[in-house]
Amino acid sequence: MELKAKGSTSIKALLVEDIGVCRLVLSTILLRLHCEVILAMNGKEAVDLFLAGKKFDIVLFDKNMPIMTGPEAIVKIRAMGETNVKMVGVSADNHAMEAFMSAGADLFVPKPMRMEALGPIIQEVINKKKSEMV
Repeated sequence: MELKAKGSTSIKALLVEDIGVCRLVLSTILLRLHCEVILAMNGKEAVDLFLAGKKFDIVLFDKNMPIMTGPEAIVKIRAMGETNVKMVGVSADNHAMEAFMSAGADLFVPKPMRMEALGPIIQEVINKKKSEMV
């Protein structure tokens, strides 16, 4: 599913989350930050989007999902040569940070995710994208 905010930036975000309430909260935050949001229910769906040639500026992964976990998906996506996309692990699991960082994530943010935590991350992605256009 694709969601677009009014006045959307050119930031494409992929949200990989299996729990509906978490998807709603995180997608709402991303939309408020003017991102274009694509939703995936598990790591395999995320990998399949990359295999289909889709490009994203940032991907937020939950840790424990059916079919394929967030860290497993990150390993597969990085192995495809996707090094420019910012990969962020998001979990309430106390041991998730190590799993995400060893898989190749750029950053880990604990749940519950807050606008104050995600805002600077999105701004960093915007700034990086602007500097690459120059």
